[in-house]
Parts: sequence; structure tokens; C-alpha cells
Amino acid sequence: MKNNPLLLVITALSLVACGNNVSIPLPEGVSVWGGRIKDGSKMPFAAGFEASLDDNRSNQVAPLLLTSDGRYVWSDAPFSFRITDKSIVITEGKVTVEKAGDSLSDAFKAASAAHFPANGEMPPAEFYRVPQYNTWIELMYNQNQEGVLNYARGILANGLPAGIIMIDDTWQEDYGKWNFHPGRFPDPKAMCDELHRMGFKVMLWICPFVSMDQYQICHKIESFGGFLNEADGHTPYPVRWWNGTSAVLDFSNPKSVEWFDGELHRLMDDYGVDGFKFDAADFEYYPSAAVAAGGTVPGYEQCSLFVQLASKYPYNELRAGWRHAGESVVQRLHDKSHNWEDLQKLIPEMMAEALMGFSFSCPDMVGGGSFETFLKGETDTRLIVRSAQIHALMPMMQFSLAPWRVLNPQEYAAVLDAVALRNRFMPLIESLYKRAAATGEPIVAPLEYCFPHQGLAGVTDEFMLGDNILVAPVVTPEDSRTVILPEGSWKADDGTIYEGGTHTIDVPVSRLPYFEKI
Repeated sequence: MKNNPLLLVITALSLVACGNNVSIPLPEGVSVWGGRIKDGSKMPFAAGFEASLDDNRSNQVAPLLLTSDGRYVWSDAPFSFRITDKSIVITEGKVTVEKAGDSLSDAFKAASAAHFPANGEMPPAEFYRVPQYNTWIELMYNQNQEGVLNYARGILANGLPAGIIMIDDTWQEDYGKWNFHPGRFPDPKAMCDELHRMGFKVMLWICPFVSMDQYQICHKIESFGGFLNEADGHTPYPVRWWNGTSAVLDFSNPKSVEWFDGELHRLMDDYGVDGFKFDAADFEYYPSAAVAAGGTVPGYEQCSLFVQLASKYPYNELRAGWRHAGESVVQRLHDKSHNWEDLQKLIPEMMAEALMGFSFSCPDMVGGGSFETFLKGETDTRLIVRSAQIHALMPMMQFSLAPWRVLNPQEYAAVLDAVALRNRFMPLIESLYKRAAATGEPIVAPLEYCFPHQGLAGVTDEFMLGDNILVAPVVTPEDSRTVILPEGSWKADDGTIYEGGTHTIDVPVSRLPYFEKI
């Protein structure tokens, strides 16, 4: 990237070039979104923000910036930028700038149509009609057959519906050795059959790593050059990741894809597994010093190839991504810690997902997906309830921590109410899924997207579900919150009629405030 010349294709814009930088003017009051989903909590960007899109920082990336006055910046490769009081400065890369209209929605629709048009497909209905369940927080690094079945039974016994159940890391013998661990899973086929009888779909966690002490597997993969290699071209390049150091599959090599694809299909054929949680494939795990089958393949391209493989499986989930917006792949936010600061990132990061074209997304796990706090037995029960309420009217809802285990009856009733509310809104949610599949329009969006130029760009703790439902969850420990409503009349969930403007409302733990445009 460092030696790429700057190139801009200009449409109805006046741009200023300054040395090696290109400056895109920002009139006063114009806001900017885009790039890395991990930066969603900083969107719209304040002056002084800068980023390089060749680092995905544990989540999806789109080479796209959008402005509230109808412009977009696009590239086919990562670029770097910074925001000043008066401009977007492209500091590195090749970009196209287009003027598409006069609003954020105009910019998004034009960018979507030109660069990531919707492909007309939707994920399976189980992803959104009912909650998803992941075994990570309950079982952590001790995934086992009895624990998985007990978790599933607990879901049903405590009034939650069956859905997709994702069995997380350590179900397998080793990384790259994709067999159920015989000690922890004595009869995986019987387990999958039982889960299916209970009404669940079964997904397994997988990753692109292979433990380097799995000599037989490594030798087989080395025989067709399936790893990223050292400079010598045949010694696997050791890649450090969160569970140690491993060899990493080179997805630019068709034989690597064939081998991995074969392993996954074997799991489906032998055990009745329905799909996979495709973890990792972050840009950083494909360092420039490593050699791929075709030479040096950038990390973002390897990540894209991983997403391409995942898209072949209807039941898929991805945490890292490069482009592939407008497709039916299921994205999720990176693991959140169990604290209010991270809870407050859910809405703005989901808005970033929507604006970057990743309509079919999940806001991590209810209460957070980072296990360290739960390992200590430290839980904030009110946070769990508020997290469930944020999930309730998002495109997807996923539990991991068993809420019935830690909440008191009043709190757990509030969680069940959130699930019931989602069910009541399901006709609208499903219609928005169909619209997203057909047109690419977001299922959920920032207020600025639906009500431009009303001073709402900075509202990051509310969101629109479709065009007429404004959702204002509580994201702090308090039992009240300030709600900002666009112009017009709005009917609240409790029947109160409000006019556009700022209002303070009481929000007991049992309430998820939402407002319908009259």
C-alpha cells in the first residue's frame, strides 16, 4: 500500500490535492461514516479521526465512506484516511468519489447499486425468526456432549424457543483435526440427532488454522502446498493467534479450499451438522512475509476468499470480512466485554454494519461474548437484561450465557418479554429481510438515514427498524433515558404520544421503549 499512487475519479466534486494527500471538502455540518465496523462507536467521525483499512481489527471492513450530503468514497483495495474540520483526507490508496444525491441514504443506495448490489438471497429463517444460541459462555474451553444437551434442554425448559445452536471451540480433537473429541463427545451423531429432535439446527465452530504438531495432517496439506509458507516456499509459516501458534491455510490455493471443504462436508454427512461458525481469517493472520501459492496474497484477499467459502454453506456465521456486502452471509460483531462501555457500542457498530451493506448481522451475544468476566463469576444482571432488549429488535438475537441461571424472576421475565416482543414484530422484520435481499436497504439504520438534515447524525443510542419504528433501548445502569425524536408525532410503546424533539422517559427494567411514526 505504501507505494500506491493516489487516484481519484471525480464526479461533480471539487477536490484539492496537497502533495501526496487528496482532500475531499466537508462543508460545515456534514458527517462521515464507513470503513471498519470496529470503529462504529466513533461514527460519525470527529475531526482528528484516522484509520487504515488494511487492518480489520477483529471485524468486517468495507472500502467505503459515506457522507450525510450524498457523497461516497469507494476503492477496490484498502485505503487510509483522516478527518479534519473541513475535509476527508485520503492519505494512501486509490479511491473513487461520487456525488449521488443530498443525503446519507442517497449515498448508500448509489454505492450499493454500483459496488455491492443485493444478490436476492436471504439467510435461513432460523437466523432471525427465533434467537440463536452459542455454547461458548456456558462451556468455554470444555465443550462436551452432556453440556451441550443440557444447555439445549435448559433453553426449552425455561420458555425459550429452539433455534440454531452453535457448538464452539474445543468440540474438535485439535485445530485442523476436525473430528469430535472422543472423550468429550462419545456419540456425536446421537447428540446431533437429539438436538434435531428438539427442534435445533446444529453449527460447529471452525477456523483456518492447523496445529503444527498434527504431523499427518500437516504433511498431507504440505504435499499440495496448502499452507502459507516461509520464504523457502515449503515450510509452513508459524502464525500467532489467540490460542497459540499454528500453520494457516492458504485459501488462494484451490487444493486448500478443496481439502477444507471436504472436511466440512464430511462432518455434515457423518453427523448431520447443518453449518459452521467461520471464525478468524483476520488480515493480520496472513502476514506479508508469508508466501502463498500465487506469491504474496494480501490478508484482505485471503479473508475475502474465506468468506467466499463460507457463503457456500447456508448456515454460516462470520466475524471477519472484506467486502461481500449485499450477500446472504451472516456477520456478527466482534466479542464484547461484559460491561456498560461495550454494551454502548452495540447500536453504533450495528449501524456501521448496516451502512457498509452487511444487512444480515448479529450484535455479538447477549451480555457479551468475552468469557473472562464470566469465568470469574462476575455478572451484572441488569446489563444482561438491557443487552437482550437491544438484541430484541435487531436483525438477529443470540444468547450464550444462560440467562435463567443468573437472573432473578423479574429480570428473566423481562428477557422473555424481549423475545416475545421480537416475535410480535416478526412480520415487519421478515419484510425488511426481504427488502434487504432485493434492494440492499438496511434492516436497521441510524436516524439520519431515514430523517436527513434534522441534526440527528450524532444520535448513536437509538436506531430505526425500517422506516417508521424508532427503538430507544437503555444502554446505562439508570432506569430513565433521554430520547430524541425526529419531526412529527410519535406513539410510544406505552401509548403516549410525543412530538419530535427531546424527551426524558422512565424506563423500568421490564421496558424496551420504541416509538411508531404517526
